[in-house]
Amino acid sequence: MKRLFFAVISILLAFNLHAQDSTNISKKVSKKEKLDFVFYNKTKHALEMESLFPMFFTGGFHLGIGYRYNNFRVRLSVINGGSYNAETAGIHSSKEFNRYYKTSPGLFLGYNVWKNLEFYTYLEYHTYEIKQKSTGIKKDLQSFDFGGGVGYPFFLWQGLYVQPAFHVYIRKSKSLDFDGATYNIPNVDLSPVIRIGYRFWSK
Repeated sequence: MKRLFFAVISILLAFNLHAQDSTNISKKVSKKEKLDFVFYNKTKHALEMESLFPMFFTGGFHLGIGYRYNNFRVRLSVINGGSYNAETAGIHSSKEFNRYYKTSPGLFLGYNVWKNLEFYTYLEYHTYEIKQKSTGIKKDLQSFDFGGGVGYPFFLWQGLYVQPAFHVYIRKSKSLDFDGATYNIPNVDLSPVIRIGYRFWSK
């Protein structure tokens, strides 16, 4: 999955470079135009691919495909957190257990309220692997997580952007029994995130 992601990114970047008009390459761009591009890259239609790339550093992966129409955006994603312990993001989290993202899908709906500033909501069907630290016993727990986020993409070069954001995850109470010890999943997670993305088509 990692190799596929980086291969797709490389192909898209190469295609975008090849498709540029030579006059646009040589055109001098003012400082104001550069700042406008970074902070307010507006388009009516766009297809974007992005990744919560820190997941690759923990042995997992994340990939999202989004479609933008004016200020609205819908995005489908899949995540696997590898060795990332999501329990640390939870309100009233447990010190006796670790919680890991297994491969899980998500649906996001966002709206640009001002320039690139995006507020969004989401629904993710997470499968968590819960590990009891003292025994090493692991059990799976499924949860529909929903909530909201706010982020701002900064366009660094052509269609390439970085989007820092902040998420609030909300879920129903669920528990697992570990031979007398009980794990209760936090009802709320608070999580700063950062994505890297590429707008490979716009109109």
